[in-house]
Amino acid sequence: MKPFLQKIDYYIIRKFLGTFFLSITLILSISIVFDISEHVDDFIDSEAPLKAIIFDFYLNWIPYFANLFIGLFTFISVIFFTSKMASNSEIIGILAGGVTYRRLMRPYLVSAFLIGSMSWILGNFVIPHSNIKMLDFKNTYIKGKYYNTESNIHKQIQPGVYMYMSRYNVNTDTGHRFSLERVENNKLVSKLMSQYIRWDKEKEKWTIHDYYIRDIDKSGKETLTFGKKIDTTLTIHPKEFKTRVNEAEKMNLFELNDYIESQKLRGVSNLEEYLIMKHERTSGPFSTFILTIIGVALASRKTRGGIGLHIALGLLLSFSYIMFMQITKVFAVSGSTDPFIAVWIPNIVYTIIALFIYRWASK
Repeated sequence: MKPFLQKIDYYIIRKFLGTFFLSITLILSISIVFDISEHVDDFIDSEAPLKAIIFDFYLNWIPYFANLFIGLFTFISVIFFTSKMASNSEIIGILAGGVTYRRLMRPYLVSAFLIGSMSWILGNFVIPHSNIKMLDFKNTYIKGKYYNTESNIHKQIQPGVYMYMSRYNVNTDTGHRFSLERVENNKLVSKLMSQYIRWDKEKEKWTIHDYYIRDIDKSGKETLTFGKKIDTTLTIHPKEFKTRVNEAEKMNLFELNDYIESQKLRGVSNLEEYLIMKHERTSGPFSTFILTIIGVALASRKTRGGIGLHIALGLLLSFSYIMFMQITKVFAVSGSTDPFIAVWIPNIVYTIIALFIYRWASK
């Protein structure tokens, strides 16, 4: 039996991966220079140490930025080196030697699989770990500390127990107009109302101030209890009110899944941005296959326009793809479209486009 990959396959894979890593290294170098010029005043004003700037920020920023545009640079790399091969009549020579167009795609898809796998591992495990230091650096020296703009906070803190706050102050760890309801068999059995609740850092407990408790027994009889202050052990921590969306970027795949499930248990409904982030970590790597097929189909034909025409067509398609993804994300964030569908619709549409272009190119 013939080996799965032959000499011509390794030749194409070397060109593909070599062009990809060269192009992404060049753009990263340029981006770092521009980012330094943009943030140099922040670094000076906050007196950020040089060691922290290099090792905590930029060393962890590189994989994040590279993975953000990995699909685009996969596409550009395919267009660039395949157009060059086509202009040198290398593609014609390969096909004339008895290699089918489908067989020609093998090294491209192997390369796309390697890049896509790298992107999936980076997005789900490597980047969340590196984001811990990078985002902490940004919060300390660029963005400042945590803040919370939520009001009318509703959470299910455990099955049958619901909490409400009109607003929460993260600086004093105080929740205002607090209520706690306990429901059994779809009936209210107890409700606590309080002017405010505060986190006691020494006891690591919540203290409820100026409260009254309304208990309802099975016969419907109500009992009221009043008090000035009482300690409680709510199964919720102040840090949960301080979570920004970018805090989810510090979570690996398993931690993000656990966080989403815990928030669903608490009755949080506006999880669209977290679900979008979760699904993007898979749909992004998958896009490398789609963009590779489109790139090969466009660039493998020898045309009068040469590389310039191929790159122009490629950029037009790739940017329309990115724009389409951003539009569908807006619908998901607004709650009008399921996040999974919104994230995967661009891949589905452009998979169909890729198949049509592939069939055209293979004739």
